[in-house]
Amino acid sequence: MDEQELESYAWDAAEEEAGERIDKIIASRLDDRTSRSQVQQWIKEGAVTVHGQPVKSNYKLAPGDVIEVVVPEPEGIEAEPENIPLQIAYEDSDVIVVNKPRGMVVHPSYGHPRGTLVNALLHHCKDLSGIGGVMRPGIVHRIDKDTSGLIMVAKNDQAHASLSAQLKEHSVVRKYYAIVHGVLPHKEGTIDAPIGRSSEDRKLYRVTEKNAKHAVTHFVVAEQFAEYALLELQLETGRTHQIRVHMKFIGHPLVGDPVYGRSKGLKMDGQALHAAVLGFKHPVSGEYLEFQADMPGDMEQLLHILRTG
Repeated sequence: MDEQELESYAWDAAEEEAGERIDKIIASRLDDRTSRSQVQQWIKEGAVTVHGQPVKSNYKLAPGDVIEVVVPEPEGIEAEPENIPLQIAYEDSDVIVVNKPRGMVVHPSYGHPRGTLVNALLHHCKDLSGIGGVMRPGIVHRIDKDTSGLIMVAKNDQAHASLSAQLKEHSVVRKYYAIVHGVLPHKEGTIDAPIGRSSEDRKLYRVTEKNAKHAVTHFVVAEQFAEYALLELQLETGRTHQIRVHMKFIGHPLVGDPVYGRSKGLKMDGQALHAAVLGFKHPVSGEYLEFQADMPGDMEQLLHILRTG
């Protein structure tokens, strides 16, 4: 996850989109996230480009047009405190480490204005870093909505800058557990494959050389079952959906993954992925801190089924 990037989408116009208005096509592509009138406002603000150049709402697409949408942060909206319980693994005056439950979004967005980790944090503590803006106070990195586990949050700008620098240096230790499909041919391995947004479906990421970013995931088979495996994975980089995309790429998608997984087999509400270990240097003292979070009950239940046949 490229933590502080604005939400953005990019794709090449398809043959069947030729001659259509750009505002209509974008609204259609983003049908679960926005309206056509909102798209028209983005276009007025210069947030939409074709081949890197701003266009008007009535621009007619040509096959192969490279469309990019950089969604502006909502104006006039601030995350509000909400009394939502938190599982706190560590807290001091500079940083707080939280065990995020599956199903919770990290910060508010157009589709998730309330009920997020940020809403809960604002109720718990008033002193969060302002670097992330009014919608992402304190947020240094993210994990997906349906991924559970540890996330670090900065309470002041100094802490935020230090933790962000550690992420960029790849010095933060991030270990995950995942239940995946199939029998892996090796007990351990490294997936070094660039990840970029799919040009066919803006919701998806994939291994690609086009407009992609370097991505490396290390894995060890912790337990191998007849048709599934429990993996311990460590991120070297942190791209959006990295583990999910890399595991699909090598033919072992995550159980329960609604986007990159398989429809048959073991069922779970969201992908079987848990951020179990998080380690970093304290932004002020420099002391190395490492935290662990037990796997959630739904993943433990799946493992029990696999272990008992």
